Amino acid sequence: MTTPPAAPLRVALVNGSFEQPVVTGVEILPDASQTQAPKWVPGWFTTASDHRIELWRSGFQGVPAADGAQFAELNANQVSTLYQDLPTTPGTKLYWRLYHRGRQGDDTMALDIGAPGSVVEQRRFTDGNTAWGHYTGTYTVPAGQTLTRFAFRSLSAAGGNRGIGNFLDGIFFGTAAHVVLDKTAVPAGPLEVGDVVTYRVTARNEGGGDAENLVLTDSVPQGTTYLPGSLRIVDGPDAGAQTDAQGDDQAYYDARANKVVFHLGNGATAADGGSLPSTETLPAGTTVEYRVTIDRASGGKQISNTATASYENRLGDTPEPLTSTSDEQVVQVEPAADLAVTKAADATTVTVGQTVAYRITVHNTGPNDATGVTVTDRLPDGLAFLSATGSGSYDPATGQWTVGDLADGARTTLVLRAKATETGLVSNTATATATEKDPGTTDNTDTVSVCVTPAPSCCDPCAGRK
Repeated sequence: MTTPPAAPLRVALVNGSFEQPVVTGVEILPDASQTQAPKWVPGWFTTASDHRIELWRSGFQGVPAADGAQFAELNANQVSTLYQDLPTTPGTKLYWRLYHRGRQGDDTMALDIGAPGSVVEQRRFTDGNTAWGHYTGTYTVPAGQTLTRFAFRSLSAAGGNRGIGNFLDGIFFGTAAHVVLDKTAVPAGPLEVGDVVTYRVTARNEGGGDAENLVLTDSVPQGTTYLPGSLRIVDGPDAGAQTDAQGDDQAYYDARANKVVFHLGNGATAADGGSLPSTETLPAGTTVEYRVTIDRASGGKQISNTATASYENRLGDTPEPLTSTSDEQVVQVEPAADLAVTKAADATTVTVGQTVAYRITVHNTGPNDATGVTVTDRLPDGLAFLSATGSGSYDPATGQWTVGDLADGARTTLVLRAKATETGLVSNTATATATEKDPGTTDNTDTVSVCVTPAPSCCDPCAGRK
């Protein structure tokens, strides 16, 4: 596959299949120079002195349209040339295709392309009146040519009537498809571990021809987990929610490759991409989205990824595979520190007047260093503070142990001693916090109970109590 260069000036004919205005049977109407008329043909001009173009409805006199519901007859009231003038960028490769058919027999016309006033004959076409002939080709805009005429010139028609001959339909002249991808992350961040990010990708075709078999792929960013059931075509053809399973609608989640896939455009199926028209027809393009949850391992890191699209240019005889890549979307994740607290007592049964020794350990299980770590461990009634030894400082008035910073994987312990002053079952709880978000708070707290008795044995004061 090849990646298209920056899109040149978009080039595309107007009303290439002569679908406007809608006619009944056959009508001879003013060309695009006569816009003051009640009904006229958009896009097309003629060299005929009466400025008239003849349009036929499919099936009139038994002639079917080759594309859409209408077609044109090159010879309206006189032999003439039918044309459009288009702004072009020198060096741009333009594609053309057309259908041609005779009316009463073999009719012949020429295709002329070039600067207005100095067009060059590209090819001649002769077809009978039993079937449409289909033709394709390319044209490279010469240096200095910023306006290009695309013209059909009548050469001969069966029957000799100047007002009869050379049917035309399904005409295209312009640049190939050029898909541009824009990717956003909502919210933009900075975000926290455990937050949900919605990735949206918009595909717009800024070329001239349709982007065929359009398939958009987006690898789920490393450090995130796909959120099941979040696939959605937000707008554009066949908008709506999609399932994760492959083969039942236009999108799926590939768990093995950890990526999401969307088949987009008109006519897209569960097996193939569809056709995305140019922004002339579909200005907003089509937008998809999916969601991920930020993994713990992404704490303090950046999450980045890009989306890609594969599609085909089918303006020529052989499909040309193309790809496009979105801008890189980067999300900053704030640091995270998972603290775990364990608390133990040297003895779980003491008598009044004895010392109770608690050992409180706080462990940072990461993924980042913890800052501003504090452990709240206020002594309950029935215990009188004696001492605290270990790193940091302990304030008996508030029960706050100020630890400070704790590196990823590090642990520290405080030994807290108190005198038992009342009988009963005394419960004491320690809770740790830090500046960073804690991705798992279930182990941030631990509680120890000590039975205080008036005698060496623990009896009535604690009986039945927990």
